[in-house]
Amino acid sequence: MKIKRISVGDFRIDRDERKAILDVIKGGRISEWHKVNEFERFFAAYIGTKYCVVVSSGTAALLVGLMALFYDEKFPKAKKGAKIITSPVTYASTINAIILAGFEPVFVDIDKRTFKLQVSQIEQVITKEGPSKFAGILPVHLMGYLNDMDEINSIASKYDLFVFEDAAQAHGSIYKGRKAGSLGLLADFSFYIAHNIQAGEMGCVTTNDEKLFKLMRQLKTNGRACNCPICTRNQGVCPGMIKYDSAEDLDPRFTHEYIGYNFKTTEFAPALAISQVNKADEIFKARLRNVMYLNEKLKKYEDILTLPVYDKNVSYLAYPVVIKKNNKGITRKWLRENLEKNGIENRPLFGCMPTQQPAFLYLKSKYEGKLPVAEYIGKNAFYIGCHQYLHTSDLEYIVETFKKLL
Repeated sequence: MKIKRISVGDFRIDRDERKAILDVIKGGRISEWHKVNEFERFFAAYIGTKYCVVVSSGTAALLVGLMALFYDEKFPKAKKGAKIITSPVTYASTINAIILAGFEPVFVDIDKRTFKLQVSQIEQVITKEGPSKFAGILPVHLMGYLNDMDEINSIASKYDLFVFEDAAQAHGSIYKGRKAGSLGLLADFSFYIAHNIQAGEMGCVTTNDEKLFKLMRQLKTNGRACNCPICTRNQGVCPGMIKYDSAEDLDPRFTHEYIGYNFKTTEFAPALAISQVNKADEIFKARLRNVMYLNEKLKKYEDILTLPVYDKNVSYLAYPVVIKKNNKGITRKWLRENLEKNGIENRPLFGCMPTQQPAFLYLKSKYEGKLPVAEYIGKNAFYIGCHQYLHTSDLEYIVETFKKLL
């Protein structure tokens, strides 16, 4: 069997994408301008929220959203050192952002099939450590699987906590008729190249809260006084000047009300993302078909592998697989290495953050042995691609390779 190369993710520059890039070039400006504003309005409407703020990455989206909560007086519990409940199995940026924003991550275990938070543990942890110490819950919709958001929102309401969805891997996933990103106070998305909707590098935050929306606009531009979607200063109009006495010669672009970041992006990324959102239904249907095909063909190995739960409401980032405890001596390391040798790119499912990732080992003594599912998943789960660019021949090759190895 001739070796093929099957990637975890892919991106093709087709006619729509070429036109999007050329439109930006013809517009004569590549820094944030009309395309950023267009995408923000377009994506908010797609998700079902009032507002969307574009930033440079999914990590930036997490950070700017958390910092906005810190600065908004409506959320007095969102203060330095406050605790946020989140998932132990996620990409590192989730935990990095919580810590860098000045909060403390608190972990509860996850479901072994869908990786969502075990809701029963959330309230136990809150009551054990003290409700006054907690500011929010940050559920991670890993691989596109949505958390039990009604239960999470109910607990959050009971203890006056915010809910911030990490929807970086769940563009288009649906929960009871509503899309991921519209189910909490805030939600972050990533448009990294391997994600469901791609733009190379870009992120955004969605919300229905106008104050947070305006704060995030300021914080992403180093906390400057103005938060206009498109600067009109060159037209002799500046709404931001209303705040200040013009006699003082204060320019809102260079007057800073908050300590913030430079999380701006270029016009190219949102232009590409618009072309992708326009194809979203087609993308998600293709991924669903691919997951269904692989599940059907690989189910004969269910004594060795736990295959992903198929759900037509899930927008799959990838095809996650968990190695079961088995008597054949098959390990994740062996299987991953041999899949790679046969051209099938794959990646481990991130690891259990507080006990298996070197950056967070200072938390190991607190959590080791207390997150059994997360620790097992962290050592035994990996994923391969199920993206829309895979052909039937690619899927057949994946199945034949598993057959050869297992």
